[in-house]
Amino acid sequence: MENEILYGQMNFTLPHDVVELPSKGLYYKSKKSSIKVGYLNAADEDILSSGIKNNNLLITLLRNKIYEPDLKPEELLDGDIEAILIFLRNTSFGPEYTLNLTDPLTGNLFQHTFILDEINFKSTKTNPNEDGTYTTILPRSNATVKLKLLNLGEKAKITDQELKYPKGRVAPTTIWTLQEQIVELNGEKDRSKIIDFVQNMPIMDSKHIKKFISENEPGLDLKVNATAPSGENVSTSITFGVEFFRPFFDL
Repeated sequence: MENEILYGQMNFTLPHDVVELPSKGLYYKSKKSSIKVGYLNAADEDILSSGIKNNNLLITLLRNKIYEPDLKPEELLDGDIEAILIFLRNTSFGPEYTLNLTDPLTGNLFQHTFILDEINFKSTKTNPNEDGTYTTILPRSNATVKLKLLNLGEKAKITDQELKYPKGRVAPTTIWTLQEQIVELNGEKDRSKIIDFVQNMPIMDSKHIKKFISENEPGLDLKVNATAPSGENVSTSITFGVEFFRPFFDL
């Protein structure tokens, strides 16, 4: 019962707005293409000052701001989380966002300001299956695999595994990720067969999956292009650390 109250707060009298999701809800059981999100308030300062990059803290922030009882933060895809975070910042500090960049010709720092409202959904190459998965044929093994996009909770689980891995040894995060992403192999859902397949997967196939996911995962076009004082072009991307919410602290 406690979790049911935490997710969505169940209090729609609090100030909120509706955020359109890049995923269009195609990957969630609820199929909601938009969700109710509350505005940042003074009570959120402790969460933000603790470091938004931490998955647990991010989940806490989203849990406080999402007013949907049937959609948990752990179930969200990265692109939808990005849209929510941009909404939270935009509605708290306005659409202008200033980045500190380096002039590649002189090495000097300069500032570039752009408008968050101008960020668009990125285009994808393939539509998902009805269940929100994708089907692709691997180039080296010629195996047909059905893939799912990993949500925040699944990625957090992999991060936790990595942190607990013995020091001095390289954690097999690529293997863990592939094992979560592949839900069907040549029409079979046998987990033991999928795990064994991933352990021996040719690198050409693993790179194909990584590229396929990157090209088809819904999200926002977060690339920013600027012209440095020297006239050189500079390209960067928006990130969502504490710096993104720095105006909250008047810094």
